[in-house]
Amino acid sequence: MGLPQDKWIGKPLRRREDARLLRGEGAFVGDLRMPGMLHIAFARSPFAHARLGRIETAAAQAALGVRAVLTAADLEGIAGPMPIGAVEGAWTAQTPIPLLARDRVRFVGEPVAAVVAESHEAARDAVELIDVGYEPLAPVTDPRRALAKETPLHDLPEGNLLLTFSRESGDVASAFASARHVVRGEFHIPRLIAAPIEPRGAIASYDAGQDHLTLWCSAQDPHRPLAHLGRVLRRPEDSIRVVVPDVGGAFGSKGALAPEAAVAAVASMRLGRPVRWLEDRRENLLASYQGRGLQFDMELALDSEGHMLAVRADVVADLGAYLYPTTAQMPVTTAMLLTGVYDVPAASVRLRGVATNKVPTGPYRGAGRPEAAYAIERVVDLAARELGVDPVDLRRRNLIPPDRFPYKTPLGFVYDSGDYATVLGRVCELIGYDAWQERSREALEDGRLLGVGVALYVERAGSQLWESASVTVNPDGRIIVRTGSCAHGQGHQTSFAQVAADALGVDPDDVVVEQGDSAVVPRGVGTFGSRSMAAGGSAVIAAAEAVRSKARRLAASLLEAAEPDIEWAGARLHVRGAPERGVSLKEVAAAAYQPGKLPGVTELGLDATSYHRMPDLIFPFGAYAAVVEVVTETGEVKIHQIAAVDDAGRIVNPLLAEGQVIGSTVQGVAQALAEEAVYDDEGQPLTSTFADYALLRAAHVPPIVSELRETPSPNTLHGAKGIGESGTIGAPAAIANAVMDALRSLGVRHVDFPFKPEKMWRLLSEGRPAR
Repeated sequence: MGLPQDKWIGKPLRRREDARLLRGEGAFVGDLRMPGMLHIAFARSPFAHARLGRIETAAAQAALGVRAVLTAADLEGIAGPMPIGAVEGAWTAQTPIPLLARDRVRFVGEPVAAVVAESHEAARDAVELIDVGYEPLAPVTDPRRALAKETPLHDLPEGNLLLTFSRESGDVASAFASARHVVRGEFHIPRLIAAPIEPRGAIASYDAGQDHLTLWCSAQDPHRPLAHLGRVLRRPEDSIRVVVPDVGGAFGSKGALAPEAAVAAVASMRLGRPVRWLEDRRENLLASYQGRGLQFDMELALDSEGHMLAVRADVVADLGAYLYPTTAQMPVTTAMLLTGVYDVPAASVRLRGVATNKVPTGPYRGAGRPEAAYAIERVVDLAARELGVDPVDLRRRNLIPPDRFPYKTPLGFVYDSGDYATVLGRVCELIGYDAWQERSREALEDGRLLGVGVALYVERAGSQLWESASVTVNPDGRIIVRTGSCAHGQGHQTSFAQVAADALGVDPDDVVVEQGDSAVVPRGVGTFGSRSMAAGGSAVIAAAEAVRSKARRLAASLLEAAEPDIEWAGARLHVRGAPERGVSLKEVAAAAYQPGKLPGVTELGLDATSYHRMPDLIFPFGAYAAVVEVVTETGEVKIHQIAAVDDAGRIVNPLLAEGQVIGSTVQGVAQALAEEAVYDDEGQPLTSTFADYALLRAAHVPPIVSELRETPSPNTLHGAKGIGESGTIGAPAAIANAVMDALRSLGVRHVDFPFKPEKMWRLLSEGRPAR
């Protein structure tokens, strides 16, 4: 499809928003200061599971600088728990996360009380004076044990079951009964912590005279926190304003309103002064929701020629103690994507999400897609080994062919467009697949363990299907784009300006992009799940097209010509066949606000708002390959090279897209090699500092070669799909397959993430039997 010009789309423009950040002129929540601002800190449970007894707050209340101490009792009748988001086809228990614990605590770090004081230090010191009576209860940390109902965490007839979802299509039972080969794999994906550079934070300010509440918060968009806060406080949304300033990363962890931010809002309403909450790093690692945490029992049925007949999966998700608004969506997305890029006639999946004494889960970069890609790509590699065929060849014979799109999977998604064989072939060329196979055989003769692995992925993007945008051309010709999408590092001020510039025939420097303020931008959905350029970009195009149409009508009046005879040429409108009879877009905009210049025109101004809805979801895809070496002396997994071929439809800015690929790939490498949120049997987190939770550093980043391809989507106005999750989806599965390829001579069938040196060294030295 294409825009009127396509002059700027496709150009690798540098991010124009970076200059002020590099100069230290950013404004994050921690930078904001307000007259009379108070500070809030939280007393958090040291127990994973316990009954709450007395909460003695008198000493804290009497401390210097303290203005209020809040417990759950103080919120009664004022604020309710967080809402729970419904997921189509799934059942969810009504176990929302409370703002402050009442009766029981269910994870280490759960907020029990809050102190509001004149300074951050005074609030933190007073928290230590709160005396809480805990009666410890038996914790549950293993999701399989949680299913046994031995220790119920909530008073539910379903025990610890918080989420169920199942789907089946085709004759799965017959497919498995007639299959020549049935391959089974059990896989575990540990929990991960988003760990953004900037932890969570918010400032609440209540105007009693106007009965209006403003919340500045580090978030991924203003409108989801607005909706959540309205529900929690039982206030109409038009009495709340949410402003998102600069944000130091999120990776999914700032998609839902933090309960602590809601408590800060209650405190501001009670005290009549602004209240700021800033969590420290330890609090972020303890209490910010985590991602992943799934266990798979996967089965793949194949015929004698290696063609896939059916997939069957049982999935258990460790959801933690409560449900956030976004908790249920992630594992359901995983379940729906478990056939991957393959033409599988039949599939069956059962998903059970269970409560454990851990912090709840929510979106983390990829949000359900990496888990699905890992499960299906691992079982395909296991099948290739058991059938004695090359893993790439087995994939090739089972890929969905390009002429089958749109393709409806047996689990219900409709893939919009794709060319999976091309990206697979290209990634094998980039990595040198055949050459590395030969080198790994030669290395084995010298006692070295080299392996090469590939993985494909397809991801669901464009969730909720719509986004908003408004486009205004000011009388001076300046173009203002206001978008419901909200960047927190993605570069929207650059890429959205490119989209608008092409639509209106102007230079991107003439376009200002505004976002993040619910009082200014149209109501929108936000930035997550690779949806911004697809949904948000389409909304910008739709609004710009409406502006073009209006400008044409105004130009016709100015030029005393028929509207159909008006043509665009760059940022100029002229009469067809007479280019000298024309006006600039700036001149049209100036006239649009002067009724006397436009006889017969009743609708003045030059602006439009679009709430654009896509016809269906979009499905970016790609292929990743990795070459690794498992060092026998130390167990270290060295990645020699990663190759990535990603197809995100029309690429608006290749430079920004490449940055998304590199950044997400590094996060995928970290998942494979290092990251893991660990709890002991008592529910105590063992990874509550960066000394325990391992993040990769620049020195650990392997060589990455990336290539972008374009298979346009028919579901967006410019063919774009999305690329923000790519490397977190494709890289972990490719690395896992490469590691297992390196270990195959030892008879090792499977090892779960992460591939830490100690784990691998013990496997090598103790000769652990294959799984």
